[in-house]
Amino acid sequence: MNDNDDKPEAPEPAKSVGYGTPPEATRFKKGSSGNPKGRPRGSLNVRNLFTKISREKVVINENGQRKTVTKLEAALKQMVNKAASGDIRALRETLELARDPEARQNMPGLQNPVSEELDQEVIDGILQRLNPEQQGGPELQEATEEANDVDDQQG
Repeated sequence: MNDNDDKPEAPEPAKSVGYGTPPEATRFKKGSSGNPKGRPRGSLNVRNLFTKISREKVVINENGQRKTVTKLEAALKQMVNKAASGDIRALRETLELARDPEARQNMPGLQNPVSEELDQEVIDGILQRLNPEQQGGPELQEATEEANDVDDQQG
């Protein structure tokens, strides 16, 4: 005979109810959602929708020839061309995209790390020449000039 057969069953101790542990009767049942009418599976969120649309192909004329590129490429070409022609707003946006690592990571075709480092050096040099007092003042200019003199002597 088991010792458990002789003893009456003791009730389970009451589980604590409070923040993070609601009463069992009001908890979500296994397999059911807390928001059954939420976003349906397979529907696109804004990020996925943007990616899908920006990868669509369009036909452009470049140097008199028709060329098929993605919408994102076409938009970036337009922005860079406007920046090159002197549009200050487009220049700011282009420089911001060149600096922003997350934007570069998410854009197809701009993931060559060697050219990114070289591009960043060129951008930093241009910004330094355009606005030397904001980029570190005379001390930085002197250090840059010394480095250029050393490079000239070596090369």
